[in-house]
Amino acid sequence: MTADGAALRAGVDVIQAELGVTPAFPDDVERAAADAAKNPRLPGLDRTDLPFVTIDPETALDLDQALHIERAGRGYVVYYAIADVGAFVAPGDPVDQEAHRRGETLYGADAKVPLYPKSLSEDAASLLADQVRPALLWTIEVDADGEGTAVRVERALVRSRAKLSYAGVQDQLDAGTADPVFELLREVGELRLAREADRGGVSLPLPEQEVRVDGGHWWLEFRQQHPVEQWNAQISLLTGMGAASLMVAARVGLLRTLAPADPRDVRRLRRTARALRVDWPDGRSYPDFVRSLDPAKPSHAATLVACTRLLRGSGYAGFDGKLPEQTGHSALAAEYAHVTAPLRRLIDRYAGEICLALSADQPVPDWVRERLAELPDTMRGSTRRANQYERQVLDLVEAAVLHEHVGATFPAVVVEVDDRDARRGDLVIQEPAVEAPVRAAADLPLGTDVEARLTVADPATRSIRFELP
Repeated sequence: MTADGAALRAGVDVIQAELGVTPAFPDDVERAAADAAKNPRLPGLDRTDLPFVTIDPETALDLDQALHIERAGRGYVVYYAIADVGAFVAPGDPVDQEAHRRGETLYGADAKVPLYPKSLSEDAASLLADQVRPALLWTIEVDADGEGTAVRVERALVRSRAKLSYAGVQDQLDAGTADPVFELLREVGELRLAREADRGGVSLPLPEQEVRVDGGHWWLEFRQQHPVEQWNAQISLLTGMGAASLMVAARVGLLRTLAPADPRDVRRLRRTARALRVDWPDGRSYPDFVRSLDPAKPSHAATLVACTRLLRGSGYAGFDGKLPEQTGHSALAAEYAHVTAPLRRLIDRYAGEICLALSADQPVPDWVRERLAELPDTMRGSTRRANQYERQVLDLVEAAVLHEHVGATFPAVVVEVDDRDARRGDLVIQEPAVEAPVRAAADLPLGTDVEARLTVADPATRSIRFELP
């Protein structure tokens, strides 16, 4: 099932107007970005000898990260080059001021609202293939068990040798034809996943709902991550944990935090699992239980949706001289900082500058310290706006795809039931890939295959509703 792209783009324009966001930048910001693109502040260190590559979604141009890994005795050295936004953006300049207003890039189908003008984010500052670029070069030593043992970061010139996609690299790995660096990525990634399990960290293997666009047609699908995406994500997490260790030791920085799950929510999850007849032995921890779930099974999918309640409430903590009360990220079971996506998140540029100073045993710049208290609030607002934007674009596309099928019946799975009214909840259908509200005359059967009738699909109000007989 597809929907007409022209009508959907008009609907996205309405969403942007409602949220007060736009892909367009003020003229003075575009001019400043264009000037900066021609006159970057380049570092003296040249590491273009390292054969970096980038791995991203196929159509991405805002490339924050480039990777290289080498074996070192029984362990490894991970080189992670991160786009150096500070080489182009100066504190208080028009681009910087606009970035503070935006906070982060917003994603919705093909209607991206970028943090920085494309002359920087998709060109001069992006780690595009065969281009010499300024970067923050992280060098992380990893032992044979996958533990990071030393970390440093410095400004350097780098050059990516290739722009690769997750699907392409996964195909090469599966065929046994991948570059040896990706075999090392597999090794380090698997070791890091094992360390995550040892720490008690957890990630939810929920399929991602995506809007696909091909010319004038838009449609929806669920996509499972490739293993190489999980391994690559572990490199980013490794870097963020190294950054956090530098900042916590110096008692100055910006951390990504998540308080431990409320015991009441864990007990509620156990009750949900029991109701769904999903086995959770008494001795098995919550993270180990999550790793045992298979999202392809309806009862497990409903349990995973229930697990999201335990991961809500993440935020940021800025500190200077005294550590915040909450320093850890409970889902990772570690201290962690965002430093690997500065083209898409404002706070990463600040955290990167802090780590550069600490790694060089230099004072943290005053312009960074002056913002430490306010940045968490800035990011809280931008994250809320980003979530609204993504959800409303998904709602629009779902309603448009289903609009001609009101009255039809779809096979579905009930994945959530309202705490206050068991006759209301949410369901998931696979074709098209939709998550939507549902109501019934009796209590909804959580985690159960059902036949649901579509009663509302209105693109104008971006609303969908199903009913059970």
